[in-house]
Amino acid sequence: MVRTQIQLPDEIYRRAKRLAEVREISMAELARRGLEYILSQYPTPDETQADWHLPAPRHLGWRGLSDAEIKDLAQTSETEIALARKGK
Repeated sequence: MVRTQIQLPDEIYRRAKRLAEVREISMAELARRGLEYILSQYPTPDETQADWHLPAPRHLGWRGLSDAEIKDLAQTSETEIALARKGK
């Protein structure tokens, strides 16, 4: 077993100390259990790198419009849209 030292903010230390007392365990045991829980929730970096792949791109444009038309509409101001509607 490896011995280590950590620094905790005062409030976290007080809460952890109280929980350890209530559970009748040492602060070291509380820290071990907490670390074991966190490690069980997150895969190790080696596992995630092997399984991860870049997601396939999706077409997010409006249906029936080309990319150029979407760009033009996105750059059109509200005033230009209102004037175009008035003119029709």
